[in-house]
Amino acid sequence: MKILIAEDELDLQSAEKEYLEMVGHFSVDAVETGLDAVNMAKQNAYDVIILDIMMPKMNGLDALKTLRADRNFTPILMLTAKAELDDKLTGLDMGADDYLTKPFSMKELLARVKSLTRRRIDYMPTKLTYENLVLDTEKGLMSCVNSVSLAFKEAKMMELFIENPERIIPKEEIFEKIWKFESDSNVDSIEIYVYFIKNKLKAIGTNLDIEINNNEYRLVKI
Repeated sequence: MKILIAEDELDLQSAEKEYLEMVGHFSVDAVETGLDAVNMAKQNAYDVIILDIMMPKMNGLDALKTLRADRNFTPILMLTAKAELDDKLTGLDMGADDYLTKPFSMKELLARVKSLTRRRIDYMPTKLTYENLVLDTEKGLMSCVNSVSLAFKEAKMMELFIENPERIIPKEEIFEKIWKFESDSNVDSIEIYVYFIKNKLKAIGTNLDIEINNNEYRLVKI
């Protein structure tokens, strides 16, 4: 799983990244500003985002607000040196999923991150929408003017595309999230699944398509 940390205290950032990678076995990207966090989240799909509140250029609360306005619903853990109730309520009201007050132990950080990854699975909505498209993840059904059934991996790919509309997604990222633990899997099979999905998008009459550019894919309006 992939984590993004936005923390301007470099020693703490380094400790968080090293601990989550070594003990939690996560893949971790780290930045120093809220603005960098927003830009990274536009380019990559993360399982959890960790935002410090006090950061230069864009603070954590503004970054949180921007991410939610951009329809990024990745679980977000807020970090702050302040213990006031108002700060916690502000972050939670703006869409944060959890709150951790400094100083904290690395074990506590890892426990909160693992809790958020489990919560994302447990509370994933059964219906995802974008533009005029509806994806029923429970039934594997994609609908617009008409409806069509999706194979399991087709449905998982459409989840990824709908959660990241208009974002360029490399083939390797799709493989990492959907095929990673299959010993007999082949990254080239993604092209076949994309071909089938494109035909199904056309068949249901949606205004969406998957744009292909070499080994990169993007859900776009047409």
